Amino acid sequence: MQPQLDPQLTEFFESGVSLLVGTRDARLLAENTRAMGLRVEPGGREITLLLPVATAERTLANLRDNGRVAVCTSRAEDHRSVQVKGAVIEIRAAMASERAIVERYRKLIAASWGFLGMPTNLTFELSCWPCHAVKLGIESIFEQTPGPGAGAPLRRPGAPASS
Repeated sequence: MQPQLDPQLTEFFESGVSLLVGTRDARLLAENTRAMGLRVEPGGREITLLLPVATAERTLANLRDNGRVAVCTSRAEDHRSVQVKGAVIEIRAAMASERAIVERYRKLIAASWGFLGMPTNLTFELSCWPCHAVKLGIESIFEQTPGPGAGAPLRRPGAPASS
């Protein structure tokens, strides 16, 4: 069964956490870029990432080549981190209506990084629009918060442990 983000994870993913998108090329060379927004699609089995045109060229080439992606989300205040891995469903130009997601994200990440001492004006200098919208189907979810459980598949409360 395809994993899904529950309401608590949906809130976490859309809360202004750091969004790092990892891909690889045909030679297995890694590429990483920052998403500037994320929307969890209804049902929690797909997410749409908003990748700035100015910084995502190699990432998009990799996605068009093999469709494989890992997204690491991390909250600065407590290092809570979750990774999803999946496959691309769609790559398209972001719609004007999706710019609101980017602007909301930019404000939230500026506040989060401000907690760490990053001046807000520097965050607002990041290239963020126009964007590509990349929808992916979630195939696996992993705990990545530093500690003994890092790297383990994420279980929902009450779900049976894997054997």
